Amino acid sequence: MEDRLSRRIWEDAHMSFLRRLFGRPPQPQGTTPSQRPTLGLPDLVQLSGTTTNSRLAIVAVVARHDPDDTGCLEIEGVLQREPDNAADPKAVAVHIEGERVGYLPGYVAAAIDLSPAGARPVAVQIFTQLLEKGVRAEAWAWIGEGDPRWAWTEQKRPPLSPGAKVAAKHGGTDAMVADALAGGGERATQFRAGMVDGVHYLQMVEPIKHLKREGRLEDALVLCMKAIEAAESSAKREKTSPPPFYTEQAAIVLRKLGRRDEEIAVLNRYVDACPPKYRQNRIKERLDKLLAG
Repeated sequence: MEDRLSRRIWEDAHMSFLRRLFGRPPQPQGTTPSQRPTLGLPDLVQLSGTTTNSRLAIVAVVARHDPDDTGCLEIEGVLQREPDNAADPKAVAVHIEGERVGYLPGYVAAAIDLSPAGARPVAVQIFTQLLEKGVRAEAWAWIGEGDPRWAWTEQKRPPLSPGAKVAAKHGGTDAMVADALAGGGERATQFRAGMVDGVHYLQMVEPIKHLKREGRLEDALVLCMKAIEAAESSAKREKTSPPPFYTEQAAIVLRKLGRRDEEIAVLNRYVDACPPKYRQNRIKERLDKLLAG
């Protein structure tokens, strides 16, 4: 539960930061506002729901079409809106032979050219792997023009197990930081502002989680404090708030260690590091609740 909460906090906190680093994608010229979102959509998207409510449907489809159990299947599906979907009336489901195998991402579903009663064919790629807790399945849909250009193949498979995903994510972050520093200029300067002991705070996310999972709380706390220092330096340069993930993690560790005064101190530190207009945030709410208790 803590990992999921922390991941959401981290993603929210870094969205504007990463947009500043990489810029916004160029908008197509000569289009109307209603056309622009559709034209700007990616050609290849990963489906949601494949590991939860659509997992059994995917397993059934794969059982019919992958008798050799290669764990890789390319097949035609159908895009269909779900206007009666209580969670999201704009949702677009992907069906294969009547089985709903997943959904398009929300931002894609909202912008794609598909009427509430309409349907259209779509190429789907599915990967499966048998893990200790059962079959893990993930799927992608090609919504672009022409033949699909998949990011993964039977020989080059996506990471499906938790360990493989962590390794891939951490490796991608390392590559991003190395590329930014090698490129020089303003982007490199921005990244250097967020480094401590030669490591960028973005590179500390997975190691912190790993240390917590192993129960090495003191080591995790040391890494959290280094990341907080680096994140504060970067935020000060950008005149914005530091990402709250590292403070959240430090507070969680300190609570587990029973060090309430230090937990209060690290939460206070975050609030003080925020520009005045941004100090009413979830960390401040957490601090107030702790002080009131």
